[in-house]
This record gives sequence, structure tokens and C-alpha cells, in this order.
Amino acid sequence: MKYNFDEIIDRKGTDSVKWDGVENIWGRNDLTAMWVADMDFRTAPCVIEALRRRLEHEVLGYTFACEDWYTSITHWVKSRYGWAITHEMLTFMPGIVRGLAFAIQCFTQKGDKVLVMPPVYHPFFLVTEHNEREVVYSALDLIDGQYRINFDRLKQDVQGCKLFILSNPHNPGGRVWSKEELAQLAAICQESGTIVISDEIHADLTLPPHKHTTYALVSEQARMNSLVFMSPSKAFNMPGVASSYCIIENPELNRRFQSYMQASEFSEGHLFAYLTVAAAYSNGSEWLSQVIDYIKGNIDFTEEYLQRFIPQIKMIRPQASYLIFLDCRDLGLNQEQLNKLFVEEARLALNTGTTFGKEGEGFMRLNAACPRSVLEKALQQLKEAVERR
Repeated sequence: MKYNFDEIIDRKGTDSVKWDGVENIWGRNDLTAMWVADMDFRTAPCVIEALRRRLEHEVLGYTFACEDWYTSITHWVKSRYGWAITHEMLTFMPGIVRGLAFAIQCFTQKGDKVLVMPPVYHPFFLVTEHNEREVVYSALDLIDGQYRINFDRLKQDVQGCKLFILSNPHNPGGRVWSKEELAQLAAICQESGTIVISDEIHADLTLPPHKHTTYALVSEQARMNSLVFMSPSKAFNMPGVASSYCIIENPELNRRFQSYMQASEFSEGHLFAYLTVAAAYSNGSEWLSQVIDYIKGNIDFTEEYLQRFIPQIKMIRPQASYLIFLDCRDLGLNQEQLNKLFVEEARLALNTGTTFGKEGEGFMRLNAACPRSVLEKALQQLKEAVERR
């Protein structure tokens, strides 16, 4: 490989949520951090170089969206996903979760219902609750080691919901939804009058041979009834610059959302928000391809290690992203005991499964975007903890 993903980089003392935040959450600092969804690899070099060049100018003045921001995004989604969009369909957002809050405020009123499919990325329901909307939970089914949409359940649960927040690909399960599944979902939401927000932040980390399907392309119903949220932050390891964007094809939905965002200048990015996206999408393809290969190797390693040494723990093999949902139910522990096993006995900091809803009982989410040696040591610590049990 051209890039060294085996390099161990000490991130402590950098105000890292993932590493420096461990003591705030667990009350100790001797844990290996494998929770927050960023990588322990260096950010894509093309992004760092773009920042370096800009800083050499030494004037940090007011900045607007550069033309490269628009053209790099339109070229990226066309070449990667076959989606031809215009500049007018794009709205800058200062992060995906903030974008969810803005969309909830724009398209719903207090007390309105918003649907999610747990287990799912927890800000989906936390942001909804904090904005005084009612969360409707339509649980996924775990069948043959992969999550599936229960469409009969969904048809009932979606009635009366103003918004549906979809994780596409799914987090924490890593499921890449098929075009057929998404089209069926779109038809149901069109009939119920429910606008769909498709969070596609992990799309660029889809693992071969799987192919990501952008929600808006599955049908005319999906295209005209959706907001698609995207960002290079996960794929190129740059969430700290808080730069995301929304694509809306429906002119009326687009007008409403852009008007809301512009009214409070939420759609105005900071100095580095635009040039980093342009750099990643224009010059980062080779780095992304290699980091995906390395992540896939880590996932293979984890699967083989668990099967050989810790068969009581099974993993839902992710079809996208570096996040692995570990099925620990065969250990026979409740969630409190499971957390104790990982933290106090294995000295590992993972996301507890119930973070993603009650359907995550008996699960833990592991971030495998780290050097192989760190992953191997973590799994060895887990093996020894299980054996002592």
C-alpha cells in the first residue's frame, strides 16, 4: 500500500472525543478506545495538504463556498452513484446531526411524529426528542445475521409520521439496503405522506462487492419525497471540520429547506468547510480505495478471530463502514454485566448496544478503523476476559 495504516498515532491530549473523552464516560483512562466513529489513521493527505496551502496565505478572512465545492460534489455523486444533480440542489450543513435538527424544525411542528428503525444511530431519536417531537420506533428484524426491514410493521408504524429518518447504509449493523427494499420503502412513505431523510454518510465506505444505492434514485416517489444527507467526513476521516451537505431534487422541498437554512445563516460554512470537501472528492480516490481495503482486512481479521477464539461472540458482518455490531447474547449476560466485561475486565471502550435502542440489548459496537496491531491486542484482551469468566 502507498499509505501506512499500520502506523500507531497517539491521539491523547488533542481534545479527541474518542480518546480524551474516555475518562469522562467511564471514569478511567486506561481503556482502548473503539467507540466514537472516526478513524485512528491519518486524515487523507490531500485534505491536509489543502489545509496547509490555505494556511500559508495567513489571512483567515470571511469565506464563501468556492466553485470547487459545488463541482467536486456534483462530479463525485455522478461518478460514484450515477446521480446527476445541479448546484441548486445543494445546501451546505455544519454536520449531519445538526442537519437532522434543522430538517426536523423545518418540516415538522412540536408533537409531530418522526419514525426511526432501531437499532439505529442514537442521535436520530435523541435529536427528535430534544426538539419535542414524538419518536415512533419501527424495529428491524435480525435474520440470518443481517438486519431486514419488516415492511408489514413499517406500513402500520409510519401512519401519521411527518418524517422518516433512514440510515443508508445502516449504522450500527452496516447493512447496505437493496434498490428493491428502498423502492418499497419509498412507496410506503409516499402513500403515508411521510418525507424521508436518507443519511448516507457511510455510503463512500461501502465494502466490495456490495454497491451503495442512493435513496433518491430508486424511484420517482423517492426522488420527489426525500432529503439526502452526505459528507466526506467518515470516508476521509475529517469529521472535525463539520462539513456536510444536503441534496434535494423536489423544488418545493428544496425551497423550504434552503429558506429555513438561509434565514439563520445555518448554510454558511467556515473557512475550511468548503476546501476540505473539494480536496477529498477531487484528489482522494486512491487513498479511499486503500483505506477501504485495509478496513475490509480488519473486518476479516475480526471475524476469523472471533470464530476461532471467542465463538460465544458473533459479529454482524458490515457491508459498509468500519463499525462492527457484536452479538454477545450467547455469553448469557445482561447489558450491565456485558458492559462490565468489556470495560473492567477487557479494558475496552465500545458503544453499548442499548445506545441504539432496546433492540441492541446483548450487543456492543466496535470501531475497527485502527492499526491491525491495536485491533489484535484488543481482541486478545477480550478473549482473555471471556476465558476468565
